Amino acid sequence: MGAKESHWPDLPEGRSIRLRVYIGERDKHGHQPLHAAIVEAARRAGLAGATVYKGVEGYGAHSVVHAARVLDMSSDLPILIELIDETDKIRAFMPALTAMIDDGLVTADPVYILYRGAGKRKR
Repeated sequence: MGAKESHWPDLPEGRSIRLRVYIGERDKHGHQPLHAAIVEAARRAGLAGATVYKGVEGYGAHSVVHAARVLDMSSDLPILIELIDETDKIRAFMPALTAMIDDGLVTADPVYILYRGAGKRKR
């Protein structure tokens, strides 16, 4: 199979950034859940997208394990918010993001976007 017939495109020259925000389910920004406030702020900032994942167990800076248990209705489960966009857009979003977070962790790593299906029409 030649280069033009390859299923995967060549890796691009530029990189994008995957931003990962680790917070707790009970964290708030004002009266709104923090994860919802971050997603809305990312949308307003024009970032390509955001995904929120809810963990079943984890611990953070205070080494307190938070887990989904049948009898524990007040658990503070871990939340991961993932954002991927161009480096400049992520960098511009950081001041707004860090202003919202009191207790949490933010990481970033370079990623190559190999494919992005931006709304193909279903037939």
